Amino acid sequence: MKISKLKNDFQNALSRLYPSEEIQSFFNIFSEKYLNLSRIEIALNPERTISETEAEKFQKAIFRLKIHEPIQYIIGETEFYGLPFKVNKHTLIPRPETEELVEWILSGFPPSGARGILDIGTGTGCIAISLAKNLPNAKVSALDISKEALKIAEANAKLNKVEVDFFQTDILAAETLPKKYDVIVSNPPYVRELEKKQMQQNVLKYEPHSALYVKDEDPLLFYRAISRLAKNHLNPGGKLFFEINEYLAYEMTELLKAEGFKNIEIKKDIYGKDRMLKCKI
Repeated sequence: MKISKLKNDFQNALSRLYPSEEIQSFFNIFSEKYLNLSRIEIALNPERTISETEAEKFQKAIFRLKIHEPIQYIIGETEFYGLPFKVNKHTLIPRPETEELVEWILSGFPPSGARGILDIGTGTGCIAISLAKNLPNAKVSALDISKEALKIAEANAKLNKVEVDFFQTDILAAETLPKKYDVIVSNPPYVRELEKKQMQQNVLKYEPHSALYVKDEDPLLFYRAISRLAKNHLNPGGKLFFEINEYLAYEMTELLKAEGFKNIEIKKDIYGKDRMLKCKI
């Protein structure tokens, strides 16, 4: 089969489900992954012939896209803060807003600063690994309740050639942390059940619910547990960072005030939504 026909078949198969620009983007990503050809190489060589095995990979990808599986899960990888990360059904797909959280943390420390960092609910390890990559003198630790997620996080640390101390902990049951830190950061579950209707199908059907959703009755459950641990495990001058629900910035501020934190600052993301918070004890 020629690339021109492959591309045409790919576009026709998905035209009722996705915008044309997104289909083109999908095709370019799969071409890079399965054919090792860039977008420009595809454009310059439309009559190039591909093998049946290569064509079959595209057919399988089309099937998975038709059932709204995220492309990151189909190819098994994504990019975060300029670094490659493996992903699978046990991990959330890292979001651009979380890159902003990493940038905010880094902006407050020189490369030699922040000696001890803890990432709570690490998932793919994207926050911890990005911080370790950019703060080479820091000792970075990260925890998660999921053994399967930790396997991916450990693989991602090796992929990006950084050292992160990963360990399994249920943060809601934890009564203490291993030591004190200069920075504690978390992007815990914060989407309320009532907000599910705003979520896209590929998120609802495929991303791990335990890493996304909280009960409507107690949406700050994880933040309360983490802040109570953090206030006893931050070094003097240490900072606590959160990614937060855009609708609960006021409630988060009140929670942290009640727990004794000060210098509470809310930061908007690139979409103008209240998305990040930092404070001190």
